[in-house]
Amino acid sequence: MRIAIANSTDMSVEIIRRVVTSQPGNEIAWVASSGAGAVEKTVRDKPDLILMDLALPVMDGVRATGKIMKDHPCAILIVTEAVSNHSQIFEAMGRGALDAVGTPVLDARGNIKGGQELLKKIEIIARLIGKESRQIINGTAVPAVSLEPVIPMIAIGSSTGGPKALADILSRMPVKPGASIVIVQHVDVQFVNGLVEWLGELTKLKVVLAKKGMYPEIDKVFIAGTNDHLVLGPDCAFHYTEEPKDYPYRPSVDTFFYSIKHYWPVKGVAVLLTGMGRDGAKGLLELRKAGWYTIAQNEKTSAVYGMPKAAVELEAAMEILPVEKIAYSIVKQIKNMEGHL
Repeated sequence: MRIAIANSTDMSVEIIRRVVTSQPGNEIAWVASSGAGAVEKTVRDKPDLILMDLALPVMDGVRATGKIMKDHPCAILIVTEAVSNHSQIFEAMGRGALDAVGTPVLDARGNIKGGQELLKKIEIIARLIGKESRQIINGTAVPAVSLEPVIPMIAIGSSTGGPKALADILSRMPVKPGASIVIVQHVDVQFVNGLVEWLGELTKLKVVLAKKGMYPEIDKVFIAGTNDHLVLGPDCAFHYTEEPKDYPYRPSVDTFFYSIKHYWPVKGVAVLLTGMGRDGAKGLLELRKAGWYTIAQNEKTSAVYGMPKAAVELEAAMEILPVEKIAYSIVKQIKNMEGHL
Protein backbone atom coordinates (compact mmCIF):
# COMPACT_ATOMS: atom_id res chain seq x y z
CA MET A 1 0.00 0.00 0.00
CA ARG A 2 1.28 3.48 -0.89
CA ILE A 3 1.15 5.59 2.25
CA ALA A 4 1.86 9.32 2.56
CA ILE A 5 2.96 11.16 5.70
CA ALA A 6 1.91 14.72 6.61
CA ASN A 7 3.99 15.76 9.60
CA SER A 8 6.26 18.74 10.27
CA THR A 9 8.59 17.05 12.79
CA ASP A 10 11.61 15.29 11.28
CA MET A 11 11.95 12.76 14.12
CA SER A 12 8.26 11.82 13.97
CA VAL A 13 8.47 11.41 10.21
CA GLU A 14 11.44 9.02 10.54
CA ILE A 15 9.74 6.96 13.25
CA ILE A 16 6.48 6.74 11.29
CA ARG A 17 8.41 5.89 8.12
CA ARG A 18 10.12 3.00 9.87
CA VAL A 19 6.90 1.70 11.41
CA VAL A 20 5.08 1.84 8.07
CA THR A 21 7.84 0.17 6.03
CA SER A 22 8.30 -2.60 8.62
CA GLN A 23 5.07 -4.05 7.20
CA PRO A 24 5.68 -6.00 3.98
CA GLY A 25 3.91 -4.41 1.04
CA ASN A 26 3.91 -0.86 2.39
CA GLU A 27 5.86 1.99 0.82
CA ILE A 28 6.11 5.73 1.44
CA ALA A 29 4.48 7.67 -1.40
CA TRP A 30 5.61 11.10 -0.22
CA VAL A 31 6.12 13.29 2.85
CA ALA A 32 4.61 16.74 3.37
CA SER A 33 5.65 19.12 6.16
CA SER A 34 2.51 21.28 6.01
CA GLY A 35 -1.20 20.86 5.47
CA ALA A 36 -1.05 22.90 2.27
CA GLY A 37 1.81 20.72 1.08
CA ALA A 38 -0.25 17.59 1.72
CA VAL A 39 -3.13 19.01 -0.32
CA GLU A 40 -0.83 19.91 -3.22
CA LYS A 41 0.91 16.54 -3.24
CA THR A 42 -2.40 14.68 -3.13
CA VAL A 43 -3.48 16.50 -6.28
CA ARG A 44 -0.32 15.38 -8.09
CA ASP A 45 0.00 11.90 -6.60
CA LYS A 46 -2.94 10.49 -4.69
CA PRO A 47 -1.78 7.75 -2.28
CA ASP A 48 -3.80 4.89 -0.86
CA LEU A 49 -3.65 6.38 2.63
CA ILE A 50 -2.48 9.64 4.24
CA LEU A 51 -1.20 9.67 7.83
CA MET A 52 -2.21 13.19 8.81
CA ASP A 53 -0.94 15.11 11.83
CA LEU A 54 -3.18 17.80 13.32
CA ALA A 55 -0.50 20.36 14.23
CA LEU A 56 0.65 21.39 10.77
CA PRO A 57 1.84 24.82 9.62
CA VAL A 58 0.16 26.91 6.89
CA MET A 59 -2.96 24.72 7.01
CA ASP A 60 -3.68 22.47 9.99
CA GLY A 61 -4.59 18.81 9.69
CA VAL A 62 -8.31 19.40 10.15
CA ARG A 63 -8.55 21.87 7.26
CA ALA A 64 -6.20 19.81 5.09
CA THR A 65 -8.38 16.74 5.67
CA GLY A 66 -11.50 18.66 4.68
CA LYS A 67 -9.86 20.08 1.55
CA ILE A 68 -8.54 16.70 0.40
CA MET A 69 -11.81 14.88 1.03
CA LYS A 70 -13.74 17.55 -0.86
CA ASP A 71 -11.55 17.78 -3.96
CA HIS A 72 -9.46 14.56 -4.17
CA PRO A 73 -10.85 12.09 -1.62
CA CYS A 74 -8.68 9.30 -0.31
CA ALA A 75 -8.30 7.42 2.98
CA ILE A 76 -6.94 9.55 5.83
CA LEU A 77 -5.81 8.40 9.27
CA ILE A 78 -5.13 11.07 11.88
CA VAL A 79 -1.76 10.37 13.56
CA THR A 80 -1.22 12.92 16.29
CA GLU A 81 0.55 13.55 19.58
CA ALA A 82 -2.52 15.52 20.69
CA VAL A 83 -4.61 12.43 21.41
CA SER A 84 -6.42 14.29 24.21
CA ASN A 85 -7.58 17.02 21.81
CA HIS A 86 -10.89 15.32 21.18
CA SER A 87 -12.57 18.29 19.54
CA GLN A 88 -9.99 18.53 16.74
CA ILE A 89 -9.90 14.78 16.24
CA PHE A 90 -13.68 14.54 15.98
CA GLU A 91 -13.77 17.56 13.68
CA ALA A 92 -11.22 15.91 11.37
CA MET A 93 -13.25 12.69 11.40
CA GLY A 94 -16.35 14.74 10.67
CA ARG A 95 -14.57 16.03 7.55
CA GLY A 96 -13.76 12.55 6.35
CA ALA A 97 -10.84 11.08 8.33
CA LEU A 98 -11.47 7.39 9.01
CA ASP A 99 -9.86 7.07 12.42
CA ALA A 100 -7.18 8.46 14.75
CA VAL A 101 -4.17 7.06 16.62
CA GLY A 102 -1.30 8.42 18.72
CA THR A 103 2.01 9.26 17.04
CA PRO A 104 4.66 6.58 17.75
CA VAL A 105 7.49 7.88 19.93
CA LEU A 106 10.83 6.68 21.34
CA ASP A 107 11.20 5.69 24.97
CA ALA A 108 14.34 6.31 27.04
CA ARG A 109 16.08 3.26 25.54
CA GLY A 110 15.24 4.04 21.98
CA ASN A 111 12.35 1.57 21.63
CA ILE A 112 9.39 2.60 19.49
CA LYS A 113 6.20 2.96 21.53
CA GLY A 114 2.90 3.00 19.69
CA GLY A 115 4.18 1.41 16.49
CA GLN A 116 2.02 -1.69 16.67
CA GLU A 117 -1.08 0.42 17.36
CA LEU A 118 -0.42 2.41 14.20
CA LEU A 119 0.12 -0.77 12.16
CA LYS A 120 -3.17 -2.20 13.40
CA LYS A 121 -5.05 0.92 12.30
CA ILE A 122 -3.34 0.80 8.89
CA GLU A 123 -4.24 -2.87 8.49
CA ILE A 124 -7.89 -2.21 9.28
CA ILE A 125 -8.06 0.67 6.81
CA ALA A 126 -6.27 -1.43 4.18
CA ARG A 127 -9.01 -4.02 4.45
CA LEU A 128 -11.73 -1.36 4.26
CA ILE A 129 -10.33 0.09 1.03
CA GLY A 130 -9.36 -3.26 -0.48
CA LYS A 131 -5.60 -2.77 -0.06
CA GLU A 132 -4.55 -5.67 2.16
CA SER A 133 -1.18 -4.63 3.55
CA ARG A 134 0.18 -8.03 4.48
CA GLN A 135 1.94 -10.26 1.99
CA ILE A 136 0.25 -13.57 1.34
CA ILE A 137 2.58 -16.54 0.81
CA ASN A 138 1.09 -19.97 0.14
CA GLY A 139 -2.20 -18.74 1.51
CA THR A 140 -0.73 -17.58 4.81
CA ALA A 141 -0.51 -13.96 5.90
CA VAL A 142 3.01 -12.92 6.83
CA PRO A 143 2.98 -10.93 10.09
CA ALA A 144 4.53 -7.52 10.41
CA VAL A 145 8.25 -7.33 10.90
CA SER A 146 9.08 -6.70 14.54
CA LEU A 147 10.19 -3.17 15.28
CA GLU A 148 13.75 -2.94 16.51
CA PRO A 149 14.86 -0.14 18.84
CA VAL A 150 15.74 3.13 17.17
CA ILE A 151 18.83 4.38 18.98
CA PRO A 152 21.82 6.63 18.33
CA MET A 153 24.79 5.02 16.66
CA ILE A 154 28.52 5.46 17.19
CA ALA A 155 30.17 4.58 13.88
CA ILE A 156 33.96 4.19 13.88
CA GLY A 157 36.31 3.62 10.94
CA SER A 158 39.97 2.70 11.33
CA SER A 159 42.92 1.09 9.57
CA THR A 160 46.67 1.04 10.24
CA GLY A 161 47.17 1.51 13.98
CA GLY A 162 43.43 1.16 14.46
CA PRO A 163 43.29 -1.75 16.93
CA LYS A 164 45.33 0.14 19.53
CA ALA A 165 43.25 3.31 19.03
CA LEU A 166 40.03 1.29 19.27
CA ALA A 167 41.25 -0.35 22.48
CA ASP A 168 41.96 3.06 23.98
CA ILE A 169 38.52 4.43 23.08
CA LEU A 170 36.50 1.37 24.12
CA SER A 171 38.35 1.02 27.43
CA ARG A 172 37.27 4.56 28.32
CA MET A 173 33.61 4.08 27.38
CA PRO A 174 30.99 3.60 30.12
CA VAL A 175 29.28 0.23 30.39
CA LYS A 176 26.08 1.86 29.08
CA PRO A 177 27.01 4.49 26.50
CA GLY A 178 23.39 4.77 25.36
CA ALA A 179 24.15 3.91 21.73
CA SER A 180 25.10 1.06 19.44
CA ILE A 181 28.79 1.04 18.48
CA VAL A 182 29.72 -0.23 15.02
CA ILE A 183 33.37 -0.55 13.97
CA VAL A 184 34.77 -0.97 10.47
CA GLN A 185 38.46 -1.86 10.81
CA HIS A 186 40.61 -2.75 7.80
CA VAL A 187 41.58 -6.30 8.80
CA ASP A 188 41.56 -9.62 6.97
CA VAL A 189 38.76 -11.99 7.86
CA GLN A 190 41.20 -14.55 9.33
CA PHE A 191 42.16 -12.07 12.07
CA VAL A 192 38.80 -10.53 12.88
CA ASN A 193 37.75 -13.12 15.49
CA GLY A 194 40.97 -12.44 17.36
CA LEU A 195 40.25 -8.70 17.21
CA VAL A 196 36.77 -9.25 18.67
CA GLU A 197 38.14 -11.34 21.53
CA TRP A 198 41.01 -8.95 22.25
CA LEU A 199 38.82 -5.85 22.33
CA GLY A 200 36.27 -7.71 24.43
CA GLU A 201 38.89 -8.25 27.11
CA LEU A 202 39.70 -4.53 27.23
CA THR A 203 36.20 -3.13 27.68
CA LYS A 204 33.14 -3.78 29.82
CA LEU A 205 31.02 -3.60 26.69
CA LYS A 206 29.97 -6.74 24.83
CA VAL A 207 31.92 -7.01 21.56
CA VAL A 208 30.58 -9.23 18.76
CA LEU A 209 30.93 -9.82 15.04
CA ALA A 210 28.33 -8.00 12.95
CA LYS A 211 26.51 -10.84 11.18
CA LYS A 212 24.04 -10.59 8.34
CA GLY A 213 20.51 -9.98 9.64
CA MET A 214 21.60 -8.67 13.03
CA TYR A 215 20.34 -5.29 14.18
CA PRO A 216 22.46 -2.67 15.93
CA GLU A 217 21.72 -2.94 19.66
CA ILE A 218 22.15 -0.44 22.43
CA ASP A 219 25.31 -0.69 24.56
CA LYS A 220 26.87 -3.34 22.33
CA VAL A 221 29.88 -3.20 19.99
CA PHE A 222 29.64 -4.72 16.49
CA ILE A 223 32.70 -5.28 14.30
CA ALA A 224 32.65 -5.81 10.52
CA GLY A 225 33.51 -9.46 10.08
CA THR A 226 34.24 -10.38 6.44
CA ASN A 227 36.36 -9.22 3.51
CA ASP A 228 33.18 -7.86 1.94
CA HIS A 229 31.78 -4.46 2.89
CA LEU A 230 29.51 -4.12 5.90
CA VAL A 231 26.39 -2.03 5.18
CA LEU A 232 23.12 -1.20 6.82
CA GLY A 233 20.12 -2.10 4.67
CA PRO A 234 16.68 -0.51 4.29
CA ASP A 235 15.52 -2.92 7.02
CA CYS A 236 18.07 -1.32 9.39
CA ALA A 237 19.87 -4.66 9.70
CA PHE A 238 23.48 -5.54 8.87
CA HIS A 239 24.31 -6.93 5.44
CA TYR A 240 27.48 -7.58 3.47
CA THR A 241 28.14 -6.68 -0.15
CA GLU A 242 30.98 -7.24 -2.64
CA GLU A 243 30.31 -3.86 -4.25
CA PRO A 244 32.34 -1.84 -4.91
CA LYS A 245 34.50 -4.78 -6.02
CA ASP A 246 37.47 -2.69 -7.13
CA TYR A 247 37.71 -0.74 -3.86
CA PRO A 248 41.16 -1.36 -2.32
CA TYR A 249 39.97 -1.08 1.28
CA ARG A 250 37.96 -4.03 2.58
CA PRO A 251 35.77 -3.64 4.47
CA SER A 252 35.22 -0.06 3.37
CA VAL A 253 34.52 2.67 5.91
CA ASP A 254 33.05 4.93 3.23
CA THR A 255 30.61 2.24 2.11
CA PHE A 256 29.35 1.75 5.67
CA PHE A 257 29.13 5.48 6.36
CA TYR A 258 27.08 6.01 3.18
CA SER A 259 24.67 3.23 4.17
CA ILE A 260 23.95 4.59 7.65
CA LYS A 261 23.39 8.05 6.23
CA HIS A 262 20.61 6.63 4.05
CA TYR A 263 19.04 4.03 6.33
CA TRP A 264 19.67 4.71 10.03
CA PRO A 265 16.85 7.01 11.20
CA VAL A 266 18.57 8.52 14.25
CA LYS A 267 21.64 10.73 14.04
CA GLY A 268 24.75 9.74 15.98
CA VAL A 269 28.50 10.19 16.22
CA ALA A 270 30.93 9.14 13.47
CA VAL A 271 34.67 8.83 14.11
CA LEU A 272 37.57 8.37 11.70
CA LEU A 273 40.78 7.03 13.22
CA THR A 274 44.36 6.41 12.17
CA GLY A 275 44.96 4.71 8.83
CA MET A 276 46.64 4.86 5.44
CA GLY A 277 44.79 6.32 2.48
CA ARG A 278 41.53 8.26 2.34
CA ASP A 279 38.83 5.67 3.10
CA GLY A 280 36.08 7.13 5.27
CA ALA A 281 36.81 10.81 4.63
CA LYS A 282 34.06 11.36 2.06
CA GLY A 283 31.62 9.27 4.07
CA LEU A 284 32.38 11.30 7.19
CA LEU A 285 31.67 14.48 5.26
CA GLU A 286 28.32 13.12 4.09
CA LEU A 287 27.40 12.22 7.67
CA ARG A 288 28.34 15.70 8.88
CA LYS A 289 26.11 17.22 6.20
CA ALA A 290 23.31 14.89 7.35
CA GLY A 291 23.51 16.13 10.93
CA TRP A 292 25.84 13.62 12.55
CA TYR A 293 28.55 14.75 14.97
CA THR A 294 31.90 13.92 13.38
CA ILE A 295 35.35 13.43 14.92
CA ALA A 296 38.79 12.76 13.42
CA GLN A 297 41.86 11.58 15.31
CA ASN A 298 44.68 14.12 15.40
CA GLU A 299 48.07 13.72 13.74
CA LYS A 300 50.15 13.37 16.92
CA THR A 301 48.32 10.27 18.18
CA SER A 302 47.78 8.64 14.75
CA ALA A 303 50.09 5.81 13.72
CA VAL A 304 49.47 6.87 10.12
CA TYR A 305 47.89 10.26 9.52
CA GLY A 306 46.19 9.40 6.24
CA MET A 307 42.46 8.78 6.68
CA PRO A 308 41.88 11.42 9.37
CA LYS A 309 44.05 13.91 7.47
CA ALA A 310 41.88 13.43 4.37
CA ALA A 311 38.79 14.08 6.51
CA VAL A 312 40.31 17.25 7.93
CA GLU A 313 41.17 18.49 4.44
CA LEU A 314 37.53 17.98 3.40
CA GLU A 315 36.33 19.76 6.56
CA ALA A 316 34.42 16.59 7.39
CA ALA A 317 35.34 16.60 11.09
CA MET A 318 33.66 18.86 13.61
CA GLU A 319 36.39 17.99 16.13
CA ILE A 320 40.02 16.90 15.72
CA LEU A 321 41.09 15.16 18.92
CA PRO A 322 43.91 13.09 20.43
CA VAL A 323 42.78 9.50 20.83
CA GLU A 324 42.57 9.71 24.62
CA LYS A 325 39.89 12.44 24.41
CA ILE A 326 37.68 10.84 21.78
CA ALA A 327 35.67 8.60 24.15
CA TYR A 328 34.77 11.57 26.36
CA SER A 329 33.57 13.59 23.38
CA ILE A 330 31.50 10.68 22.06
CA VAL A 331 29.76 10.15 25.40
CA LYS A 332 29.07 13.88 25.74
CA GLN A 333 27.48 14.07 22.30
CA ILE A 334 25.34 10.96 22.84
CA LYS A 335 24.01 12.40 26.10
CA ASN A 336 23.11 15.59 24.26
CA MET A 337 21.26 13.56 21.63
CA GLU A 338 19.32 11.61 24.26
CA GLY A 339 17.79 14.86 25.38
CA HIS A 340 16.27 15.34 21.91
CA LEU A 341 14.86 11.83 21.39
